Order: sequence, then C-alpha cells, then structure tokens
Amino acid sequence: MSDSIPAVTRRARKAVVSRRRILDAAVDCLVEVGYAEASTLMVQRRAGVSRGGLLHHFPSKEALFVAAATLLSRRRVADTAARTAEFGCPDGSVERIDEAIAAMWERHGEAFFRASIELWLAAQHHPALRGVVYEAERGLNESIHAIVAGMFGPAWAAHPEFPALRETLLTSMRGTALVATFGDAGPRHERMLEHWRRLARGLLAGPAAAP
Repeated sequence: MSDSIPAVTRRARKAVVSRRRILDAAVDCLVEVGYAEASTLMVQRRAGVSRGGLLHHFPSKEALFVAAATLLSRRRVADTAARTAEFGCPDGSVERIDEAIAAMWERHGEAFFRASIELWLAAQHHPALRGVVYEAERGLNESIHAIVAGMFGPAWAAHPEFPALRETLLTSMRGTALVATFGDAGPRHERMLEHWRRLARGLLAGPAAAP
C-alpha cells in the first residue's frame, strides 16, 4: 500500500502539470488567432500532449477555451487584488477614486479581456458555448464586483451611488475597450478616462470634487 502512494502522487502531479500546459496553450491560441480559428489540435501541438491527454481534461472545444479564458481572468482578478493592496492613496480621498479608475481601465487593455471578447462573440452562434460562458461569467462577475469595491476602498464603496457607478464604469470601459481592438485611439481614450474620473468624483465626493 505504501509503495503505491508515491506513484499516485506522481500521477496526480503530472495531471495538474498537463492540464496547466493545455490551458496556457489554449490562452495563447485564443488571444493570437481567436476562437473561430483556434482548434484543439492547435492547442494539443503547442502544449505537447497527446490527443487522449487533452480529451481526458477537456472533452470539447467549448469546455477547453472557456476554462482557459476563465483561468486567465481569475489570474488577473487575483493580480488586481494584490495591486489594490498596494494603492498609495488613503481610503475616502478623491485621489483614491482616480487611482481606482486608472486601475480598472488598465485591466481592460490586457490579454484576458481580449480573450473574453472572443468567447462572447463566438457564444452568439454556439448554443453549447453560450451556456458555459454564461455560467463562467456569472461567477467571475461576483469576483470583479468585489475587487472593484476594494479598489475604491470601504468609504467610497459604502456610498449609496457606488453600485450604480460601478456598473456604469464596467459597462462603459468594456465598450471602449472593444472599440480599441480595431485600432489605436489614444487621445480619445484619454478623454474617456478623464470623463470616468469626473463622473466618479461627482457622484461619490460631490460636484465640487469634479472639476
């Protein structure tokens, strides 16, 4: 019995490593070529695993790429939470609002958001994918809402207007980031960033704080 334990442990570790390699390869494919062009064979070759090994972890293309995008998103959520803990502006200051807005917008320019866009668009035409994406997004949104509240800090997050402001900012930033995928619009995005700052300051700290 004792001799079998190390072997089981080794197999379990190998399975974890294999799954992670597959997911990392799927993320790369999703970002580089998009959902429509990405294939399980492409992921298999990039990950260096057998066909059976891939199917053991992910029996369908939908399951594979949703898992990959979700993993990447959760990594970014965790990273954002860590960065939020390092914010230099005190809770309840207008500078904290500006810091939170900048951090939120920065997240929308990263690979996880582009991967999410690919899945959202593909889900319109794939019923099976749509159901999986919906469940993944529902759970992820709860984490994102908590992280955004942490960015603004307890004082501003307790404001009665904060929930509506958070939804407005997330929706607007997603739309702006989607447009950004078609080309560079730096000056326009800077104007939007300033608009979000004024909006947040005005709603949370009052008109005098939104010059």
